[in-house]
Amino acid sequence: MTAHDSATPPVAIAVDQRPDRSGLGTGTMLAALGVAAFSLTFPATAWALEGMGPWSATTCRLVLAGLLAGAALLAGRVARPARRQWPALFVVAGGTVVGFPLLTTLALRTSTTSHAAVVVGLLPLTTAAYAALRTGARHSRLFWAAAVAGAAVVAGFALWQSGGAPTTGDLYLFAALLVCAAGYSEGGRLAREMPGWQVIAWALVLCLPVAAAGAAWALTAEPVRLTAHTVAGLLWVAVGSQFVGLWVWYRGMAVIGVARASQLQLAQPLLTLVWSVVLLGERLTPAAPAAALAVLVCIGVTQRAAR
Repeated sequence: MTAHDSATPPVAIAVDQRPDRSGLGTGTMLAALGVAAFSLTFPATAWALEGMGPWSATTCRLVLAGLLAGAALLAGRVARPARRQWPALFVVAGGTVVGFPLLTTLALRTSTTSHAAVVVGLLPLTTAAYAALRTGARHSRLFWAAAVAGAAVVAGFALWQSGGAPTTGDLYLFAALLVCAAGYSEGGRLAREMPGWQVIAWALVLCLPVAAAGAAWALTAEPVRLTAHTVAGLLWVAVGSQFVGLWVWYRGMAVIGVARASQLQLAQPLLTLVWSVVLLGERLTPAAPAAALAVLVCIGVTQRAAR
């Protein structure tokens, strides 16, 4: 266990205080790995929905991830979080463990993965905005201009891919955007006080009783047809996205700051579109390279502006 993994004294820690510059490379790599894991979430969810209903897919995902998290906490003999940390853990649980998976899964019943990628394209901006409001952090005009431009590029590209017409799932996606921004920001703050994997592990364990009860109901209320795609998709969203992905993501945010890490997510929708082509057979238009280049430019600008 490194010095950064050990718990810090009980002091108020702002989400976007100056990051540890000595670990910027490692923190950026961890956050990027989290983004890579998240980019597979929508295609994997689409696979899971081939043989399960949205409530079954969501609750079973949470049960599997919660059991894995509980086993990891027991194996590591991890002490319970301090009382002052529980409110933030409840926000993480409500936002990233329950809210975002459930709302996006419901949205994917009627939305394509490329359309759903809009919510991910806007997430860096809402996360940075929430963190700034939460902590009083100030960022330069250049930072905000680049963040808004990047979000606009990704949102416009994803909407154009889906035909530009709003779907019935848009309300679910908008709600998912808000709750996830709160969960990411609070999780990033907690990850500066405890190891990142413990943040998501405790949040998952908090939700396990409700998730188990929900799964017992959903599996009897919705038809289930297990296929290779269904099983693979469910396992990925439970282990890859819900546990391992959030583990490295929160650790990365703890090192480089929420605002800087959140801008790396501007690349996530384009990665999701690539996986949609490879795994779901969706068509990728020639506009993708241009959009990818624009997004990378925005990421570079925000990274410099956040220093």
